[in-house]
Amino acid sequence: MRDEIVRAITADGFVKAAAVTSTGIVERARNIHKTLPTATAALGRTLSAASMMGNMQKTEDGSLTLRISGGGPLGTILAVSDWQGNVRGYVQNPQISLLEKYRGKLDVGAAVGTDGTITVIRDLMMKQPYVGSVPLVSGEIAEDVTAYFAQSEQTPTACALGVLVNTDQSVRCAGGYLVQLLPGAPEEIIAKIEAGVKDAGSVTAMMDGGADAAGMLRTVLRDFEPEILETTPVEYRCSCTRERVERALVSLGKDELESMIREGKPIDTSCQFCDTVYHFTPDDLRAILTEATAP
Repeated sequence: MRDEIVRAITADGFVKAAAVTSTGIVERARNIHKTLPTATAALGRTLSAASMMGNMQKTEDGSLTLRISGGGPLGTILAVSDWQGNVRGYVQNPQISLLEKYRGKLDVGAAVGTDGTITVIRDLMMKQPYVGSVPLVSGEIAEDVTAYFAQSEQTPTACALGVLVNTDQSVRCAGGYLVQLLPGAPEEIIAKIEAGVKDAGSVTAMMDGGADAAGMLRTVLRDFEPEILETTPVEYRCSCTRERVERALVSLGKDELESMIREGKPIDTSCQFCDTVYHFTPDDLRAILTEATAP
């Protein structure tokens, strides 16, 4: 099953929805960051949510950053999506010990913590990005995304996210969905959505049973007539380049660069999202400094 986002709207025009299958994305993140299962689940849920939220913006070349800081042992979790839904991310402490609610059920909420915030940064290619932040509700991430939309954007939302990890720690399946009410929706619509969400069960159960993104939406919106608007392939994609790293080095300032050059040793700097290592010799640093200070 390929990684993709499916967007839909109901025939009555009162509900819009998106679903993502992100197994490949989360497995790629696991391999890059060497995450243990609890971190894999938390990072995977965050990546899936950010991917759908980034895709919903539809501002070409815009981006969305989703940051979860709950004070738990995982530390900060961060995911960045482009306008299509391609996403990258990291978890501050990827190798914490396994936390379980009960045997076979990872306790993501305890690992994330609830003493903190969920923050969304929307870069819509305007002068200033939009930043919204609300307190965490449970640390389970899906409930926190739901709370964010209700409190910060006043949009009634149902969010579900899931990551199922194999016994060998690889990702068996991952994905999620977002269902949102549009203005003017009557009260009975809410009851139908709640019933659909309850009967659909967990995201991982649906996916493990063979459901793709469109299948998840049809299951959750069983009492509606969802019309598929768009299907978009997505992937784990990092935007780092050597040129961007060079600009970061310039931002350290002339004195710091000169100090590194005087040491006469090469330096390696790695991308926090993809672990690509960029190597710079003293001559490379000297050339960067010369160009940065040229008239």
